[in-house]
Amino acid sequence: MPPRAKPKRSTQRAFESRLASIAKQVEGLLGKLLTPEPEDGELARPMRLVDAMRYATLAGGKRLRPFLVVESAQLFGVKPENAMMSAVAVECIHAYSLIHDDLPAMDNDAVRRGRPTAHKAFDEATAILAGDALQTFAFDLLSRKETHADPAVRIALIAELSRTAGLGGMAGGQILDLTAEGRFGKIPKGAIGEDEVIMLEAMKTGALIRASCGMGAILGKAPESARQAIDFYGYALGQAFQIADDLLDLEGDAKTVGKKTKKDAAAGKATFISVLGVDSARARLAMLVETAELSLKEFGDQAATLRAAAQFVANRQA
Repeated sequence: MPPRAKPKRSTQRAFESRLASIAKQVEGLLGKLLTPEPEDGELARPMRLVDAMRYATLAGGKRLRPFLVVESAQLFGVKPENAMMSAVAVECIHAYSLIHDDLPAMDNDAVRRGRPTAHKAFDEATAILAGDALQTFAFDLLSRKETHADPAVRIALIAELSRTAGLGGMAGGQILDLTAEGRFGKIPKGAIGEDEVIMLEAMKTGALIRASCGMGAILGKAPESARQAIDFYGYALGQAFQIADDLLDLEGDAKTVGKKTKKDAAAGKATFISVLGVDSARARLAMLVETAELSLKEFGDQAATLRAAAQFVANRQA
């Protein structure tokens, strides 16, 4: 059962149309940017590395994080085309994180989005380097004048994304995840509870979703009160996304999801389901969706697609 009633059909159609349109634009821009021709200051672009980066980024996907950048920016008068470089930078970070997350040293996954993961399609060394290159490429993009005319905005975008991806964000969350599995020593019973899982998932998964919303507000030079509202939406949405992901791993069909399921319990991962149970996790998911929607109240109908995104996250099947 879905956690809450789905949005009106017209709103849902508008959301789906926007999501698909932004995904297409992101795909197109990524294709133009990730080419063999070197940029100024680059000596050469090795073809194998370019191929691996394109493999990881041009494989489709919902492009939810770029959508959040573009739609959040639009609340403050930023045209979609003027948010696209930032949206692509976020997608590069997301793709890098998936490449590294799938590696044998991490989750050791062989399938992603219904096809071989990068280290299976190429090799581990190439996959690692592709992830490294995508991570640095994201900040290259944010530094460019095409991203925003104001250097202060570009610096703020770089700060937001670098802190999200690094020690206090995704990388830190990944080490917490591995620690909770017992990779570095046995974990005492009861040591990983709800608070620990909230922190782990807020860093590993939620941080990039939250930052995607925040970067839209930065692009639009939003006032502080509006930034706080967008940040609260992003925080709730990020946690909702992870709970939905945990439920998909437990109950989803591998063909539909596009990757192996039922891995979390087998690996002994700390998840919202492992600490809350299925019913309580569903209840928390419903609460988070409502919180995300309410946080956008001040934006009225302008935020209709962002509210629909919260429902999409909760009800997704892949």
